[in-house]
Amino acid sequence: MKEEPQRQGNQNQRLEQDISIHIFTVSSAMVGVCLTVIGLIRVVITLGTADTLADDCLAVNALLFLISCLLSYWALRSRGWRRMHRLERLADGIFIFAMIGMVVVCTLITYTITVPNR
Repeated sequence: MKEEPQRQGNQNQRLEQDISIHIFTVSSAMVGVCLTVIGLIRVVITLGTADTLADDCLAVNALLFLISCLLSYWALRSRGWRRMHRLERLADGIFIFAMIGMVVVCTLITYTITVPNR
């Protein structure tokens, strides 16, 4: 009987660690995506075909993804289950917020490209 709650606790801990690993890998990849798109937008602005605030918003998103990445790394390195759980939840929330920001930036880029300059 005592083995069942312990097994459940181990499964929860493995799930939390698995989520942290996914947040860590995807967040670090998204930092690279943000930086690449910032570079592409800067090329478009330099060519004078469009002007947008999307690159500034992407820089903020890159910082949010970096914070999420670092928090999930900290959660993976944490020894205590409660601390790991709190760090993973915080990293998850920041990650979701940054992903919503990416959708907003994509909308802004699409609007900038499709609407001609006045």
